[in-house]
Amino acid sequence: MKKILLAIMMVLPALALASGGAHLDKADYDLHNKESLQRGARIFVNYCLSCHSAAYQRYNRMGEDLGLTVAQVKSNLMFAAEKVGEPMTVALKADDAKNMFGTKVPDLSVVARARGADWLYTYLRTFYIDESRPFGVNNTTFKDVGMPHVLWELEGMKKLVNAEEVHEHGAAPEFEMVTKGKMTPVEYDSAMRDLTGFLVYMGEPAKLIRYELGVYVLLFLGLLFVVSYAMKKEFWKDVH
Repeated sequence: MKKILLAIMMVLPALALASGGAHLDKADYDLHNKESLQRGARIFVNYCLSCHSAAYQRYNRMGEDLGLTVAQVKSNLMFAAEKVGEPMTVALKADDAKNMFGTKVPDLSVVARARGADWLYTYLRTFYIDESRPFGVNNTTFKDVGMPHVLWELEGMKKLVNAEEVHEHGAAPEFEMVTKGKMTPVEYDSAMRDLTGFLVYMGEPAKLIRYELGVYVLLFLGLLFVVSYAMKKEFWKDVH
């Protein structure tokens, strides 16, 4: 009986967290798709890098990993630096950002590792009109967010039609388009998937290399086990 009660006590906090969290959509990004990562990088430098830095990522490393030449990186992705070996920093100072947005603007180098890909993908697609907020928008994934909807010209502006179910019961948000953007909803979802994939890549640029090396390490350990077991049997065959 004590074991059953202990198991229930361990499960209850997880259930409470799950019931109180925001609804998240599956990102379904593909780190092997370099064209998708390139599109995500282009969105990042055009819409995010004005305020958010990525100080642990360098332009030349990004170019090499994404299959881009130095000339392509310089002409298409470098708007806040002069040398291709520089990190992806911004001119916006932390104090200025706090005065404008009410909080410091976070560096996005490892945001995907901190928040998770599904959270980012959902967050980027759940801004809605809220006149009570300083920038006129809110977000169902990050309530009372201090960030404006910088991608509004791509997505357009929409209103939340089931606010009570979302905020009180964690239901999936339902939106109604008020102003159309340059992209259709399907195109915008695809673009945010590209951006999410790039943020995931940036959080750990060597992730695919690590996965590939892991296969060889496991094969080596398997072979080592066979050899070690054979040696053990040989060494101990005369021991009774």
